[in-house]
Amino acid sequence: MSTQRHPHEDLIAHLTRTTALGPGEAARVVADVLIYFGEPVDDYVRRRHGELKSKGFSNDKIFPRISAELSGRRVAAPELSLRQLRRIVYG
Repeated sequence: MSTQRHPHEDLIAHLTRTTALGPGEAARVVADVLIYFGEPVDDYVRRRHGELKSKGFSNDKIFPRISAELSGRRVAAPELSLRQLRRIVYG
């Protein structure tokens, strides 16, 4: 009978030691963070464009902001021109 080890067991243990999270909660947080940072660039650009557009931002403000956000992602996305960002959103 083999017990499967969670692939991020060390991180989960660290979170349970350093926060008030229990093991199950810590595992869910880790899963949520991995999903967030695993979002494909095209999906991220479309999602952020929609979010910012719904807050009343114009494209002149949106695309430079998305460009700056992409450079700060954990696994940096390729550098995209403002035109490439527009093409992701509008085709």
